[in-house]
Amino acid sequence: MKRIILPIMFLWLSINLASADILSDVKERGYIKAGISLGGMPMGGRDGRNEAVGYDVDVATRLAAKLGVELRIVDVYGDARVSMLVSKQLDIVIGNMTITDARAKVVDFSNPYYRTGLKIAVQRGSGIKSLEDLKGKKIAVGRGTSGAIFLQEEVPWVEVVYTDNFAPNGILLLRQRRVDAGIEDASNIDALVQNVRSLETMPGEFQSGDIGMGMAKGEPALKSWVNEFIADYISSGDFDKNIKKWWGDDAIAPNLSN
Repeated sequence: MKRIILPIMFLWLSINLASADILSDVKERGYIKAGISLGGMPMGGRDGRNEAVGYDVDVATRLAAKLGVELRIVDVYGDARVSMLVSKQLDIVIGNMTITDARAKVVDFSNPYYRTGLKIAVQRGSGIKSLEDLKGKKIAVGRGTSGAIFLQEEVPWVEVVYTDNFAPNGILLLRQRRVDAGIEDASNIDALVQNVRSLETMPGEFQSGDIGMGMAKGEPALKSWVNEFIADYISSGDFDKNIKKWWGDDAIAPNLSN
C-alpha cells in the first residue's frame, strides 16, 4: 500500500507546487493581473478618457512589457490589496502599498520601488499647525492604509472618519467641510492641495516608508524576478525619468539604497 500511496503523494505535491508558480502561470496565460490604486494622483488615477494613468501604472506597464505579457489592471485600495493577493485574485500589487511588518506577515514584498511619507491636509485658515492641534478634530483616512495605522498608534486622540477610498470619498468629505483634516501619502496630499484651494498642508511629513510590490507568499520565482526588474528600473534611469514625469522636472527621486 505504501508503494502505491507514496508515489501518488509525491505526484500530488509536484502538481500543486507547479500550480503555485505564479510567474510560470503568467507567462503561459499571456497576461498579469496587477492591483493598482487608481484613487489618488500622481500615483494612480484616470484621465479624461477613463484610461488608467500615473506613476504606478507606468511601472506596471514596464513590468508587463519586460515579461512579454498583457497588463490587466484591477483598481484596488486599502485592505483589499492584501486580501486579493492572498486569495490569488491578483498576481501582484503595484498599488502604493507601504511595506509594514504587519502586512509582511501575510504577503511578501519586493525591494522598494518608491519611498514616501505621510502628510495631512487641513481646511485653509483652520489654525491647525501640529498633531496636537488635531485634538477633538475629525480626520478622514482610507481604511487599512498606512495613514490609518499612523493615527491609531501616534494620534489616538483624534476622531477618525474611515473611508473605503481616500479619493474620492475622503476628498469629498474635505470639500464639504464634514471633516477638519485628511491624511494620505505625501504625493497625494501635495497634488490635492494644489487642486483644491480651500485646503492647505499642515507642516511636517510623518513616518517615511518604503513602497514595495506585494505578492502572495510562497512565490520565490516571482519575487526574484520582480527584484531584478526593480534593480534594472532604477539603474536604467527610468526611475528618475518617471519621477520627473509625474512630479515635475525639479523633482528629486528618493534614495532607495538605505
